[in-house]
Amino acid sequence: MSERPVATASDLLRGFTEAELQQKAKDHLWMHFARQSVMTDGPGVPIIVKGEGHHIWDSQGKKYIDGLAGLFVVAAGHGRRRLAEIASKQAEQLAFFPIWSYAHPAAIELADRIADHAPGDLNKVFFSTGGGEAVETAFKLAKYYWKLQGKPTKHKVISRSVAYHGTPQGALAITGIPAMKEMFEPLTPGGFRVPNTNFYRAADMGAPTGSLEEFGVWAADRIEEMIQFEGPDTVAAVFLEPVQNSGGCFPPPPGYFQRVREICDRYDVLLVSDEVICAFGRIGHMFACDAYGYQPDMITFAKAVTSGYSPLGGTVVSDRIYEPFAHGDRAFYHGYTFGGHPVSAAVALENLAIFEEERLLENVRENSPVFRSTLEKLTDLPIVGDVRGDGYFFGIELVKDKVTKETFDDDESERLLRGFLSKALFDAGLYCRADDRGDPVIQLAPPLTIGPAEFDEIEQILRSVLTEAWTRL
Repeated sequence: MSERPVATASDLLRGFTEAELQQKAKDHLWMHFARQSVMTDGPGVPIIVKGEGHHIWDSQGKKYIDGLAGLFVVAAGHGRRRLAEIASKQAEQLAFFPIWSYAHPAAIELADRIADHAPGDLNKVFFSTGGGEAVETAFKLAKYYWKLQGKPTKHKVISRSVAYHGTPQGALAITGIPAMKEMFEPLTPGGFRVPNTNFYRAADMGAPTGSLEEFGVWAADRIEEMIQFEGPDTVAAVFLEPVQNSGGCFPPPPGYFQRVREICDRYDVLLVSDEVICAFGRIGHMFACDAYGYQPDMITFAKAVTSGYSPLGGTVVSDRIYEPFAHGDRAFYHGYTFGGHPVSAAVALENLAIFEEERLLENVRENSPVFRSTLEKLTDLPIVGDVRGDGYFFGIELVKDKVTKETFDDDESERLLRGFLSKALFDAGLYCRADDRGDPVIQLAPPLTIGPAEFDEIEQILRSVLTEAWTRL
């Protein structure tokens, strides 16, 4: 990684003082997924001014470990000069042109590269600018595909409880978090939920607790049950993340996806692998479906494809689904102005070159067991109930009672996560996610460049803060 001249925090505030930036934020900035009261009534918002490797710096000059890769995004790490330079070079040559009936070399080459990495006959790439748009694309395409097959009643989609699939109206209908949807209802119709693969909470779902394999069969069979209940002639697709993010990193039990694939084939239902988080190295493979040995009909991606240096998303589609559009006058009337943006596509190509040159996928596969075992040291703390995940993607579930697995009520979660943990972890030098979409968890998804030394540093920070959190309960 190229070294850059060291800049102080004051150098990076774009000519404004900290107080001036906080006032401007208070007056005009609407943050995403955030309580605006931290600015309007509180002390202000953390302002991040610099990133280098797996560290970020705030406007006060304080350094933090980026334990979430921004937002599961900065896979190759911060401060990659070559990615900035390739973006500049592309912008000078062709800053923008749409792929609406036209094309440009960067989008063509990137589609070719992604198709090479995708499994089976997933050979066509429909670009968007982010993950929610990629899911929206897959939802619309699934419904249209079945209409073209003479099965217009196949419009429903099945996803899992507590799963997050995006914020557009269609993607939100697939999302399985009621509290995120109620204020926007009525949503696009057709979304139905089945149990997720949280083995730690299997008993709460009435699922078998004897073995992971048995639990996996049970969870997959709930998909078949829902298809049968709603009617196979009404179900278009099943949307599943390889490792479910929301709720705290639920990996698939052995054999789960193979069973799901059999069910989808039996009832003529499409299987969409939502890999907005899991694709491009998070699980140690370009596409996580390869890690778990299943063949989807579509894959959605975004985030790490550019390591966040420019926005890009997309949907990889099988030849079977593409075929009705290959000839004649039929078109898929759907698209985005900035989909396949030349700068983003050029950055993605260079980002994937870094992956290969620095063996980032191999780094994840080799070090993931070490990451897991390091985090599992925390299970000696009374507040830590479970450590789960895969690759460089782990969740730590917090409990009131390790024996009974009793969780925290809403008020306790409010005091624990937002009242203490989020700020305490940040103050201790670790940026990560403390979340309660489901049971309270801490999530970690650092850049793919780190290794055992950084794992130890993360564990020590977590140990200190979680020990203090227990004393406050």
